[in-house]
Amino acid sequence: MRRPDAYDEPMLPFAALYDYILGVHIMAVVIAFGVTFAYPIMFAVGARHGAHSMPLLHRIEYTIERYLINPGLLLVLLAGIYLASEGHHWSEFFVQWGMGAVIVIGGLIGSVMLPTAKRAELVAARDIAGSANPQEPEMSAEYQALARRLATFGSGLSVLVLVTILFMAIKP
Repeated sequence: MRRPDAYDEPMLPFAALYDYILGVHIMAVVIAFGVTFAYPIMFAVGARHGAHSMPLLHRIEYTIERYLINPGLLLVLLAGIYLASEGHHWSEFFVQWGMGAVIVIGGLIGSVMLPTAKRAELVAARDIAGSANPQEPEMSAEYQALARRLATFGSGLSVLVLVTILFMAIKP
């Protein structure tokens, strides 16, 4: 009589589909929002380098929001819908918070962050072109207000992302 070994057992998948989708969900959050935590450093370095770098930094900012954050947010949403449905979690607070966070983040990116970054790029370029001192141009009050708006809303969105990650981890 032959002794059964490990090769006789039916092969099980490495992980369940739910686990793969959970991994995709987490990766989408990291990819979409990780860069946003570098924005304050990026703009501080740009400001120290001089006003000439600001139009390009704002172009980079809204390009990242359009081509990285928005699609990443969609992937976060789709994976989250699957996870909530498959795990029967729709009535739980962390799922409702997450859905609300996706709506708020998407709304603020589309209505505040993208148009403000585009406007900041144009105003910065205008201020530089019209400066009496081209070596060290002074940025207008309009530009300063746009930069403050971006920093304020960006910080708020970062806090929202962190709180949402915390709620997803502790599932209150």
